[in-house]
Order: sequence, then structure tokens, then C-alpha cells
Amino acid sequence: MSIRKTFTAAIVATVLASVPAFADYKPLKGDPNEINFGIISTESTSNLREAWEPFLKDMEKALRMKVKPFFASDYAGIIEAMRFGKVHVAWFGNKSAMEAVDRAGAEVFVQEIKANGTQGYYSHILTHVDNKDINSLKDLFAKCNKTLSFGIGDPNSTSGFLVPSYYVFAQNSVDPKSCFKSVRNANHETNLMAVAHKQVHAAANNSEQVARSKKKAPQAAQNIKIIWTSPLIPADPITYRRDLSKGMKAKIKAFFLGYGRLGPDVEKETAILNNLGSGGGGYTDSSNAQLYPIRQLALFKKKLSLLKDKRLDPETRAKRLNDINNKLAELKVLTKSM
Repeated sequence: MSIRKTFTAAIVATVLASVPAFADYKPLKGDPNEINFGIISTESTSNLREAWEPFLKDMEKALRMKVKPFFASDYAGIIEAMRFGKVHVAWFGNKSAMEAVDRAGAEVFVQEIKANGTQGYYSHILTHVDNKDINSLKDLFAKCNKTLSFGIGDPNSTSGFLVPSYYVFAQNSVDPKSCFKSVRNANHETNLMAVAHKQVHAAANNSEQVARSKKKAPQAAQNIKIIWTSPLIPADPITYRRDLSKGMKAKIKAFFLGYGRLGPDVEKETAILNNLGSGGGGYTDSSNAQLYPIRQLALFKKKLSLLKDKRLDPETRAKRLNDINNKLAELKVLTKSM
């Protein structure tokens, strides 16, 4: 057992050493007097504020310190705010959490769980329900003649960008910029609404936004249809700065693990969790290890791009592919040891 732990630890060190900017973040000067809670821009700020403020008020009471929401216009804004100590705890998707872990001093400590026990969600490609000619990816790619417009997610989004970039485009050898007349980046809510109002012909989205829109904007949700669904994506993580004190980390983690499960207000808290769109099951223990599949996905996508890049000389391509294959082998061992 000790040999296995030592071997696994050595691989972890190798993987972390391969991340160029792993320690490139501003250290905290002790625990903050109030917590800034970062919220990624999956929807409009007004919608996110309405959903999260009741949760943050309860967090404030439990921790006996001020907890303030922190919003930015894109995912990178939350990552950078955490990097410079302006955000101490944050809700991320897996891709943005990976960036925050590598560049912003973040550490995954819990992840969402649905009431039925599911720990994940799905990426989708949507089109308008009236679009009778497009019912699958095959139909969509049959029109790769620069006549259609496509909405994709924030570059740091897992379900809106990374997953469709790999499974939809890279695996089908389709370059979105060559296929579509226009490709625009937007949050999940904006992309869903753009499809519903025929502003784009198709767009990337996810199962959580679709479910949320059925509650918040049922008329718009009736106007979309799903033409592709991804494999299961790990549920969204919550992170805190890794250089918070052990005592503060323990208090924050205890609040998340108990919320909606313990105490006299379970029913009220469950309703708040449902309004967050996380599935109402609260949170379960997690770590940076939940990001291994996302790291593998990012490397597979990079590998496919390298294989198709005709500009590289064979020696350079071979070296870069070897580096990627070594990292993938390391992650395979790590994943098995989980």
C-alpha cells in the first residue's frame, strides 16, 4: 500500500509540474475578514443573483462573517479574481475549475449532487423545434456551407465549449469556423434564447440550463429541440483558495456538506438548492481528482489538433505528441487509483 501511495504521489507531482503556471497566483495574507464568492456567468447577473443570494445569506449566518457574491462578464473574470485574492470561494464548471486550480490557487472541495444521487449532467446541441431538416449532427454537418450560424459557450465552459469542441467537432473532423457562417461565444442562457428566437441556427448548451429554462422561461424552452447529447460530465465543483487556513476551510466545507441535509431548515434549504439548478441534492465531498477526466479531454482535443496540423514539421509534432501521450498515461494511472 505504501509503495502504491508513493508511486501515485510521484505521478501527481509530475502532472502538477507539467502545468506551466501552477503557482502563478498572489498568496493571501492570512484569512480574509469577509468572503467573496465567485459565480461564473452561465446566465444574466440578475438571474444568478436571485438564485444565489439566499444560499449566500445562509452561508453568512453559518460562518458568522460577511459573504458577498462576486460576478464577472465571463468565466475568466472569476478565475483572475481568485488568482489575485479578490475571490476566496467560487462555483465553477470543471473546465474553469481546472484553469483556476492551475493558475489561481484554487482547490476543489465539494461537488454538486442531485436528489437522485446523480453526480453529473450533459452537454447538448440545440436547434429550433421548427427546423425539420436538422435532427442530428449528421444533418447539421450536411449544411457545412457557410449558411448556418452557431452559438458556442464561454471558452472556459465545460459543457458549452470543451465537450462540444472535442466530441462534436474534433471527433468529426469539423472546423466550426470553416463550417458555419458565424460562430459566437455566449453564456448558456443567451445561447438557448438565441436558438428559441431563431437568432442562431444551432448552439451548444447543457441539461441543467434546459431544465432551468423550462421553469424560468417555459415558452422559450418549448421552441428548442436537442439534436445531440454528450456522455455524462462530472457535476460542477465548488472551490476555495488552497491557502486559506485549515480552520476556515473546515468551516466552509462543513457548511456545504450539511446544507439541505442537517438542521431544522432542510426543507427551505432544499428549495434554495433546487433554485440553483443543481438538482436539489446538495453537495458531496470532492477534490482536484474530479478534474482528471476533464484534463484527459483537453489533452485528447489537443492531440487531435496536432495530428491534423500540417504546418508542423514531423520532429516537432512527434515531440509534442509524445509529451501529450505521457501526460495521458499519467492521468490514466491517477484515474484508476481514485
